[in-house]
Amino acid sequence: MIKNIALASMMLLTIGQAKDYGTVNGEAISETDIAVTIAQTGMNFDSLDDAMKKRVLEMVVDRKLLTQAAEKSGIEKSEAYTTQLKSLKRDLALDVWMKKEMKALEDGISQEKLQKHYKDNKAKFSTPVKLQARHILVEKEEEAKALIKDLDGAKDKKAKFIELAKTKSTGPSGKDGGDLGWFELGRMVPEFSAAANKLKVGEYTKAPVKTQFGFHLIMLDGKKDATAKPFKTVEGEIKSQLSGQEFASKMKQKTDALRKSAKIELK
Repeated sequence: MIKNIALASMMLLTIGQAKDYGTVNGEAISETDIAVTIAQTGMNFDSLDDAMKKRVLEMVVDRKLLTQAAEKSGIEKSEAYTTQLKSLKRDLALDVWMKKEMKALEDGISQEKLQKHYKDNKAKFSTPVKLQARHILVEKEEEAKALIKDLDGAKDKKAKFIELAKTKSTGPSGKDGGDLGWFELGRMVPEFSAAANKLKVGEYTKAPVKTQFGFHLIMLDGKKDATAKPFKTVEGEIKSQLSGQEFASKMKQKTDALRKSAKIELK
């Protein structure tokens, strides 16, 4: 019960003017009431169908009726209510204060600092290298070497590669001429990725590539180099990251300072 009250209190801080979905004994049903009721489900009320919305509203009605009954019972005068309300207020005070401190840190981060972090860590804000390749997978190295000889002697290398993939490859892509489509460089096992990345478009490996699955022949059909994401698309991410780091550091300094003047007795 108290957890739900706390959740409602925090939502009241972030939700603006609530819509009116009806009343229960004259008390309006608001967005906050709905949000608290379905908070643990992860559902979005506006995306629900009409039947599900009605079920949620019925749950809200039941909750309001029970809440009104609890208030009329005089529970607010009980010692248990008073004690838990004090705890709730303290938790809420901490939550609001920490959000205020975090907001101040975010607002205090300069564009220069954001830009510098972006430039210093550009690799982290880049789309990875992507390859388009096809392969032939066989069990033994001798088989792979024999297939390479066949490719070396072919006039149309790609057509021959596709033919051999369909007739010789033991991999699931064999039926498609060994086509693996586009994939990020790091998605494949390291040996495969390294060999494929060394090829130029149209080339194939001149030696079998051994992996845990067997021996591969790889042909590169396409390549997209890594590209940096524009600063504006990652600015918010950088700001959150930097402010989070500063916040953790500031809270550590704050607690260290408070500990020096506090009387702490642990048992």
